[in-house]
Amino acid sequence: MLLERDAEVAQVREALSAAAAGTSSLLLLTGPLGIGRTALLQRLSLLAGEDVRVLRANAAPMEQDFALGVVRQLFDSLLTGDPSETCERRLREHGASARMLLTDDALPLDEHGFVALSETVLNGLRSLLADVGADKPLLILVDDLQWADAPSLRWLAYLVKRLHGLRAVLVCALRDGDPGGRQVTLREITDSAQRVLRPAPLSPGAVGEMVLGQFGEPGDEEFARACHEISAGNPLFLRSVLAALAVESHRPTAGHTEAARRQRPAQLRERLARCMRTQPPPVRDLAAAIATLGDQVGEPELMARLAGLDPIGFGAALRTLGQLGLLTAEGEPRFRHRVVQDAVESSMTVAERERLHDTAAALLYRNGSPAESVAAQLMAVTASQHPWAVEVLRTAADTALRRSAPDIATRYLRRALLDAALSGESRGRLLIDLATAERGFDPAACERHISQAIPLLTTPRHRAAAALRISPTVVGVPPPAVVDLFHQVAEELGPASALEGSARDVALRLEARLRYAEYEDPAGLAASVERLSALGDAPPLGSTAERELAAVLLDAAMLTTRRSAAEVARLAGRVLEREPATADRAHSPLPLVAVALVAADSVRGINSWPAPERHSPRQDVTPVDALVHAEQALMLVARGRAARAREPAERAMRLAGGHWPEAGILATVALTGVALELDDPELVEGLLDEAGRRRSANLALTTSLQLLKASQDERHGRWASALDTLLACGRQLEAAGWRNPVLFRWRPWAAALQHRIGDSRAALALAEEEHARAEAWGAPVALGRALRLKGRLHEGARGTNLLRESADVLRASANELELARSLILLARRMDGGAEAAALLREAGALAAACGAPWLVERAEQGRGTPAPPPEAALTRTERTVVSLAGGGLTNQEIAGRLGVTSRAVEKHLTHAYRKLDISGRRQLMEILPRLDSEILR
Repeated sequence: MLLERDAEVAQVREALSAAAAGTSSLLLLTGPLGIGRTALLQRLSLLAGEDVRVLRANAAPMEQDFALGVVRQLFDSLLTGDPSETCERRLREHGASARMLLTDDALPLDEHGFVALSETVLNGLRSLLADVGADKPLLILVDDLQWADAPSLRWLAYLVKRLHGLRAVLVCALRDGDPGGRQVTLREITDSAQRVLRPAPLSPGAVGEMVLGQFGEPGDEEFARACHEISAGNPLFLRSVLAALAVESHRPTAGHTEAARRQRPAQLRERLARCMRTQPPPVRDLAAAIATLGDQVGEPELMARLAGLDPIGFGAALRTLGQLGLLTAEGEPRFRHRVVQDAVESSMTVAERERLHDTAAALLYRNGSPAESVAAQLMAVTASQHPWAVEVLRTAADTALRRSAPDIATRYLRRALLDAALSGESRGRLLIDLATAERGFDPAACERHISQAIPLLTTPRHRAAAALRISPTVVGVPPPAVVDLFHQVAEELGPASALEGSARDVALRLEARLRYAEYEDPAGLAASVERLSALGDAPPLGSTAERELAAVLLDAAMLTTRRSAAEVARLAGRVLEREPATADRAHSPLPLVAVALVAADSVRGINSWPAPERHSPRQDVTPVDALVHAEQALMLVARGRAARAREPAERAMRLAGGHWPEAGILATVALTGVALELDDPELVEGLLDEAGRRRSANLALTTSLQLLKASQDERHGRWASALDTLLACGRQLEAAGWRNPVLFRWRPWAAALQHRIGDSRAALALAEEEHARAEAWGAPVALGRALRLKGRLHEGARGTNLLRESADVLRASANELELARSLILLARRMDGGAEAAALLREAGALAAACGAPWLVERAEQGRGTPAPPPEAALTRTERTVVSLAGGGLTNQEIAGRLGVTSRAVEKHLTHAYRKLDISGRRQLMEILPRLDSEILR
């Protein structure tokens, strides 16, 4: 496909018309590598037609020692185009010298060993061309003139000065920037050109046509624009990228734009590498320097020093690379495409690359360049002898950490270990720096490197401080090896009460870690609550260490409900007031404060701590961000905004990945809350699969798994199985001492299921137990839920009063979705009227604000139809029978449980089916999981 070359073709045709009239000319076709000179010559040979005789030759680097190789190709094409008798006649007419040339006889040599081209031979060949051109004009095409052999160049130089009378157009193609183009004889030829044809880069429109031709379908605008930027309109670069994309089965869509930008075609790399090998040493040296510095290209003087060039040599080499079309712009030492750098690097040996990178590091260091610029060069060197190398790499790692790039910092520090001493405190500190960088995404490596560093440190305080670099688990017990390490350094350091200054802070932080390691142990939780009591009503919070300890003790008080929600919220607020919102707190127990606030129903005005946009300039790049988004999701769920919480919760799951299991567990807990609020079966199944793959003994994750399993069973009508799962979950939580009714809502759910299957006594017992727990804890959301559950289970005025009390309590809660549920139930208990309508309007507005359209619909139905919903028309006995039937019991089993006849059960079911407007048990199984499920929970 030859595009946008009509102007060049037209000029050649114009020259041919002039040649037919007797005016011959030389046209020079030039341009950078890949601009399409050869393709244009091919097009010219095809367009010449029967009225023009075409002679063609292609020069090649490997044939430069083959004397008169280009001339032979031209006349060979003449012979193959003529009948043999005519050819023989012309050979006889033009003498022995021409016959010698064209029949591969030995050519005469001069005293220097070069082919001797006498005036007779030169003129004889010209005469032959004149004779051939007498019949029809000649189009003589010579490609890659820069590689032509010397005798052929001498003959062409002779010819271009004697074109008059030949009726010929000579088109010579010459690549810009090639060293062969500077030969004296070749310059004689090019200087004689009447016209210079320089094809321009392809326009965006032409690139779009190339895309269409390659893929057989139009490309998206974004894809085509990216291809034009990548190739800068160079046909060779563009064709190589498109072919590589086609091989990988990519389509020209916007979604594959990044795939196009990543392409580094191997064939193009080899072509460019061959080009570089033909360049003189200064050009190759400068290209190697550009490849070495990469994106760190700085001052021209620095570049020239790395290439070993003086200013004049540097300027000449830079111009050559620009002429070759390898740079982004003329005079700018940056490669057009990454594949150019690949080609340059492939032409160097490993030793050459290391030497250049080491030299570049030294030059940048002496030039005062940023540490990361120097470190980038050291990273490419196996071992460096520079005494400053380790310190530069550590400084670069600090810079990377400040811009929230721990993965890059880790690479710098791992490289620094290769140059560091094999033992001693300096190596220990380097290992600690490495562990600090790794803790955000590779906790196993962090723990390993801390364990290696501690024996190298000289004081107990330093060893204890090093252990604290291990990030605590957010909602999980640390590995036993880590707990043992904490115990070891804590015993060596001594109790905080016997220490002062920084040593005391380290001891307090170690105490916080050790107490949190017991958070699944009832005795350990009780001891933590006692420790909190010993600190008094206003525990000291002046230092980060004191705040970390307070966060852990608060968590114990919250889990056990040994302190009220108001007390926990008050102390958590004091911690927040004093703790700066920085990313570092993610590697401490301080995130527990956010969980405590959720449990205390005290999240109004708090989004996340800190908000994701305040966390780092590089958003969503490290697992630390996973913690921030998980917290944000927890806060939104606590406010009844489950729909809005889904996006940050899912983002937290993605960011945590498999690198930071603790952040992944907290994200799973948050997303579990979202899935249960939204009653999303696909999300529930996905979380069950994810939790099953983790196979963790962590209690928070196990609880989430059980709740999700119960939700799945309930949706499929397996109420008994769902109830058993919830009761087992409750027993497990109670055994661990986890009694908080806000975080673990298994009792209201289990009670609703017991009521549904007809076990009202057990349901009421659980409801009373939940109410007592909620009153003791004191969080409005827990108390409001418990009151709503009791109101749902009790009929008449008592039930209505309980529902009214539930609504009143929930008005003080941050969770507006729970208030909407209670308002809807209260309105349904009323016999219509203005108050019921007002309650439903309020409930609909709250549900809409929370993003709960299913609850908005319930409110709208209640407002539009004062009659109760179909299930409300069922008698108490009918509801019991329907619940048992929905649980999978046969009529006979229901009769046995209720002490009635099977006929009576059948009669109750028939009446229930009519009221519910369904045809039988199958439809009953489909609708029962949805009947009031949102409100019951």
